[in-house]
Amino acid sequence: MISRRDFVKGGVALVSIGTTAQSLLKGAVAFAAENPAAVNAAANGKILVLVQMAGGNDGLNTLVPYADATYRSARPKLAIPEGQALPLAEGFGLHPIMTGFKGLWDSGRLAVVRGVGYPNQNYSHFKSMAIWQAGDPDLAMYDGWLGRTLEKLETAQHDPFLGFNIGGSTPAEMYSERVAIPSVADPADYAVKVNWKTAPETDPRTATLMKLYEQYPSASPYGVLLETTADTAMSSSKQLAAAAGTYKPAVAYPETSFASGLSVLAEAIVGNLGMRVGHITLGGFDTHSDQLNDQQILLETLDQGLTAFYQDLAAHGKADDVLVLTWSEFGRRVQENANGGSDHGAASVCFALGNSVRQGLYGDAPDLAKLVDNGNVPYTTDFRSVYATVIERWLGTPANVLLGQSFPQLGFLAA
Repeated sequence: MISRRDFVKGGVALVSIGTTAQSLLKGAVAFAAENPAAVNAAANGKILVLVQMAGGNDGLNTLVPYADATYRSARPKLAIPEGQALPLAEGFGLHPIMTGFKGLWDSGRLAVVRGVGYPNQNYSHFKSMAIWQAGDPDLAMYDGWLGRTLEKLETAQHDPFLGFNIGGSTPAEMYSERVAIPSVADPADYAVKVNWKTAPETDPRTATLMKLYEQYPSASPYGVLLETTADTAMSSSKQLAAAAGTYKPAVAYPETSFASGLSVLAEAIVGNLGMRVGHITLGGFDTHSDQLNDQQILLETLDQGLTAFYQDLAAHGKADDVLVLTWSEFGRRVQENANGGSDHGAASVCFALGNSVRQGLYGDAPDLAKLVDNGNVPYTTDFRSVYATVIERWLGTPANVLLGQSFPQLGFLAA
């Protein structure tokens, strides 16, 4: 842990967003190359990239039950025609825009979990997101399921990239009392701001931060987090000063902010920075109206971005190391509404993709003839079973401790 004197001498005035992602990450690559022992403990070759599909993605038009007459009758305008869905298995197919995912399926790199949800579905975006992010329908756990996981994975080196988020602030699933998570609002504008011109001892921002740093004991709640955040700031500054690196994308990423964020995660992975968990959000899935157009654009963004991400990692020899998992806070109702859209629903689908995935459809297919809560798809797979599978089989730590109880694991990853 750094001392107050070292912190002030380092000239870190404010931990925030600034300069460029490329500079920081290239510096980090150089730092990792010069200090391999500092990252080897954290990088065991297993990295999770979590993709939030925010807004409540319509699972029925994503994994299409094209052979189901009930689906077509409930959606005379919204239903994807049977001849257009990209067939997978068991009468299910992908939305026709998801050609990249279909290619991943055909090569054995994609699994789909059906009917994912939780008991007593809450139809509020904020409450349902909070439940998924905590990994607890009762919200008795105030931190995030990934935050708890990262605490188990943390090493003595406090690697600054153990968890890495693309977004404006730390996502709730990464909340932790101990682990500081760098967050990127804009992939082209990320670093630790360092006030090299102002005398650190007289700079008011530094003075305020130092008061917190000195007076808040590490034994207090979030005390460890304050100290590791300071460490993260110093480490990132040193990595930025190194200003070197050789990473170049092996593919042309689509020109979307989502794909740009994925390229930054790819650089961190290829650079062997010790990242264990990355997080990125694609929003806009609250399709109450004009769903056919809006969801297609979003699914195309998801499909093209993640396909490029996988191809980039494969070209750099990293595809074996990475598992991508998607989630959305809920699905949509079966019956289309009068505005060409669908309203808040219950169960939806999760995707898992990567070289270690066992291709297939997992979880029982919801019965559209037996709906709940005034027209909603009942859940058949508890979302915590998805989490438990990833925590234990991929990240290598006991899941029951982190989730508060044991849940059946699924077969999309080898035991």
